[in-house]
Amino acid sequence: MFGAALQAEEKAALLIAAASDLKFALDEAVVVFRKDQDMQVKVTYGSSGSLFAQIDNGAPFDLFLSADAKFPRLLINNGKAEKESLFQYARGHLVLWVPHSSRLDIDGSGLKSLFDASVRKIAIANPDVAPYGTAAVAAMKSAGVYGAVRGKLVLGENVAQAAQFIESGAAEAGIIALSLALAPNLKDKGRFWEVPPDTFPPLEQAGVIRSGSAQREAATKLREFLMSEAGREVLRRYGFLLPDDNR
Repeated sequence: MFGAALQAEEKAALLIAAASDLKFALDEAVVVFRKDQDMQVKVTYGSSGSLFAQIDNGAPFDLFLSADAKFPRLLINNGKAEKESLFQYARGHLVLWVPHSSRLDIDGSGLKSLFDASVRKIAIANPDVAPYGTAAVAAMKSAGVYGAVRGKLVLGENVAQAAQFIESGAAEAGIIALSLALAPNLKDKGRFWEVPPDTFPPLEQAGVIRSGSAQREAATKLREFLMSEAGREVLRRYGFLLPDDNR
């Protein structure tokens, strides 16, 4: 009886798979969205590559919000997502973050400050599954530091876990999403330097509705909300650029 009730609740809920850089922004956006919508919303956060694999293998998410456009397009190509539902909701940005106690001159030296002997561990997301990890590696290569510091890298399963590594002191520095650097648990604990956007592949964050979604109408409404001024305002507050922002 309990199992059947739980399954019914799951079917009634809008199930979202979202890139972990969205954790704080999307949590707030969902609260605003639900003020006008009488529905349950359940969000699973993770690396975009891992969430893609779950959906591709049949996970019943209704809406996929990726940290890049590659994975939603792959789902479309594999017949697992609706082509006409593809949308870009934001552009992500990369920062180098250090705690307030750090003596690194990140404003003056940027990523070259990672050469400093005091930096023993550098946290990034796993580049094999996380777009922010891929971007971090590209930025380090562009700055000419990757070869020298790659042995110091500690990889989070996603960019949120990489942020946890630096917050806990398991790493002296991290290359993470601006949205996480501005989030409540990090913004007062350290400082960051924005990585020049021309040094890494654009983080064109895109979403798509899964083919056969049980909550297609609800997924469409949330998609529309994220593209509305109210949704865009939440995303901007967490450092996301909008697709039409000139920067």
